[in-house]
This record gives sequence, structure tokens and C-alpha cells, in this order.
Amino acid sequence: MAVADEQTGGRGRLDRVWQSSPGRALLVSAGFRPGTLPLSQAWRLPAIASIAMLGAATSLLGPTADRLALKWPNDIVAVHHGGLLKIAGVLTDGVPEGDHMATSVVGLGINVDWPKSDFPPELASSMWSLSEASGGRRVDRDALLTGWLVRLEPLYESLRAGHFDSLRWADAQITTGAAVVVETGSETISGTAVGVDHDSGSLLVRLGPGIPLRTVAHGDVVRTQVNDAASPL
Repeated sequence: MAVADEQTGGRGRLDRVWQSSPGRALLVSAGFRPGTLPLSQAWRLPAIASIAMLGAATSLLGPTADRLALKWPNDIVAVHHGGLLKIAGVLTDGVPEGDHMATSVVGLGINVDWPKSDFPPELASSMWSLSEASGGRRVDRDALLTGWLVRLEPLYESLRAGHFDSLRWADAQITTGAAVVVETGSETISGTAVGVDHDSGSLLVRLGPGIPLRTVAHGDVVRTQVNDAASPL
């Protein structure tokens, strides 16, 4: 496992740049040797990493804090004034061996003690931090890291044993039932997210009445509408 205090050349989904100022975020990469995990289930590694971080972060916020949830597939967002603001992103690189995943590195960056006044201007309308979500209260990065590891270990051991709590991951998805715009890298898809496929992790999107559900295996939800408030992400 590697933990950094600053990031200047990080990579996000669809090759977007991820940067973080010193002391503002928890930036961690964890290596795994999942053994017999099939390639078709490799998506479950970043899923358990996000579930564990969602639990750790929520446990450190006060009772009046913004609600935290997942935006498909594994971004952590805050529900703030009816809209969604991004707090954390997850990305995975792996090496396959036959039809199984031999090794995998899951990278996760989460904005922790980052005041709104210091947000990069180009991201200020779509990003948030745990300290802002808790009303300006300081959140301890070491406690967050410890809480993440404590939650991640049993989830990983369970995954290695062939078990994955897909209902827990699906229930955390704030995008279910929301109008969404999804970018896949080759096309833009607009519709209503009706849920996720528990076997493949794909997003299920209804494009319109009488049209078969669209299954989106890879992509990024760049815009969504929750409680009648549209949010670019």
C-alpha cells in the first residue's frame, strides 16, 4: 500500500487528470493478489474499496452532515442542497492471467480537509470535501485511512472466498432512479438509470418508453438529476 500527501499527475476515469494540494486529501493505492477472481468479476475490487471508504467516511461525519453515496460505478458523492458533488474517485489497473486476475492495484483519492475557498476554480461547481460535507469540521486523514483498512480487509477476504455483497453495493448507488447522462468514451447516453446488473456491475439505463434497457458496462455519469436538481459531475 502507498499513501501520498500530494498528487500532481494522477489519472482519473476516461484519462481525466486528478490533482490534489498537499494535506487536502487522502491519496492511497493498494495492491491485491486476488488469486482465483475471474476477469468478469474484476470490477468488484474497486467496488469493495469504495464501499469500505464510504463506510469509513460516513462514520467520521456528524449527524447533520451531507449524505454520502456512490455514483455509478464507484465515485463517492455528497448530496448537497438536492444536487450531487464529487468527493472521491476510484481507479483500478490489473494484470490478468488466463481468465483470472493475477494482480490489481486500486487507487483512491478522497477530498478530506479541503475548504471550499481553496477549490480549483474549474472544479469548484462540481467538487466537495468531507470537511465541507460536515459543515466545516476537521476530518482526520489518519482516522479515515484506518477506518478504510478495517472495513476493506473483511470485504476482500470475503471476495477471495467467492462472496460479494452486491445488494450493499447496489443500495449505495444514488444514481438509481435518476435521469443521467453517461459518457462511454465513444458515445453519450441519456436516459433514466433504473439500477445495476449484480453480475456484471453494468449500469442499466432506460432510454425511453418501449425501448429495451441499455446495459452500460464502462463509462462515467457526467450529469444526473436527483430531487429535481441537475448536477454536472
